[in-house]
Amino acid sequence: MNASTNVLHATDVNSALRETAAVGAASLFIALLAQVTVPLPFTPVPFTLQTLGIYLAAAALGPRLGALSVIAYLAEGAAGLPVFSAGAAGFFALLGPTGGYLLGFVPAAFVTGLFFSGGRTAGVVRSCAAFAAGAAVFYCAGLLQLSHFVPQSSVLKCGLIPFLPGEAVKIALAAGAAPLARKFITKLTR
Repeated sequence: MNASTNVLHATDVNSALRETAAVGAASLFIALLAQVTVPLPFTPVPFTLQTLGIYLAAAALGPRLGALSVIAYLAEGAAGLPVFSAGAAGFFALLGPTGGYLLGFVPAAFVTGLFFSGGRTAGVVRSCAAFAAGAAVFYCAGLLQLSHFVPQSSVLKCGLIPFLPGEAVKIALAAGAAPLARKFITKLTR
């Protein structure tokens, strides 16, 4: 091995460590926002801020690392860490009424991250479109699993309609905060 090979290997290791730190920080951010929970009396699905964390992780990290941050978050919760909404934890949370939303966060982060891939910046309209596309993905997955727990006639009333105004606010907040999230992650990974 020559000196340039050693430098290249050290650069690869440093890059991998920085990416791992960014994924870990994003999964922690998602977990923290999941604790901001408002239970609703008519549905097993609470209102939370965790989707804001998903949007910002995807915008800052792009499709691959954004999805990995969600996978890390789900693995933490499945392993028993109280990271899901209201401190819920355990593998069976993924099988319950809200599990479809949780599992849908992975492809949602990937889809959302595609809009921001390659270091592209996105204006407010493009950011809102990215976050709305991600929301469509996790809501479809969430409603599908929720349909096994509530009557078919109540699925949209329990799992979508009451959440749309709040989701619109989170999308607007994420569109405004996405540039800051990207700057933070860029500094962390350099």
